[in-house]
Amino acid sequence: MTALVGFDLDRTVVYSAAALLLDGPDDQAPGLVVTEVYEGAPLSFMTRAAEAALARLAADATVVPVTTRTVAQYRRIRLPLPAAGWAVTTNGAVVLRDGVPDTDWTASLRTELERASAPLPEVENRLTRSLPAAALLRTRRAEELFVYAIVDRAALPDTAVADLATELAGLGWTVSVQGRKLYAVPVPIRKERALAAVAERIGATRTVAAGDSLLDRDMLAWADVAIRPAHGELDAAGWTAPNLLVTRARGVLAGEELIGLATEAALTSA
Repeated sequence: MTALVGFDLDRTVVYSAAALLLDGPDDQAPGLVVTEVYEGAPLSFMTRAAEAALARLAADATVVPVTTRTVAQYRRIRLPLPAAGWAVTTNGAVVLRDGVPDTDWTASLRTELERASAPLPEVENRLTRSLPAAALLRTRRAEELFVYAIVDRAALPDTAVADLATELAGLGWTVSVQGRKLYAVPVPIRKERALAAVAERIGATRTVAAGDSLLDRDMLAWADVAIRPAHGELDAAGWTAPNLLVTRARGVLAGEELIGLATEAALTSA
């Protein structure tokens, strides 16, 4: 059996200080390791137990980080995974093999984008016009493929997000909010499509996927076994599926738990 395990990163396996959700006494907090440094300061963490469990899993299965981060943002992450391996970044727009982008994958995707989705500048313009000025702090492009906005959630009405999603759906784009980031992504750029391509190349006979956001939903539905933490967009939406496992814990402890669940799912025969 060849097992593939695809993990979303932020708020699934790695956590910012604000996302740790450690509610107990400080002297009972789990040991943490730094998984990301940005501008000389620690930015993301996982528990020591999660790091050890992930290393054990990577020895027996193909573990593929699957993230909305750009390639540069992904390369800041330090996980106990083999240097020679696979990763999916930019929400599925980029497939990395041994750290190098698969140019054939990106070229074919760009051809599809030209056919199925409105151009990035048009969507970027609609996003900036549609959101309340007080809520829109700044916008960024990711690999010149999609756009995300840093927003003030307190100044962002739910109706504004729903209205933008409806507007962009007609242009072949989807909308998702994760923390302070609002993403607008072309429909062809999807995590599960890239992960399925990796699964085909390695001849995977069993697939496991974990994630917390709406952008992970199709990837979880695609996998043989899906896992989500008891927090995040999918949890808030009450999303479920026949193949789904949900952690008991929230925050960084959910990351530790779901690695254990993924290990059991990946290494147990169907």
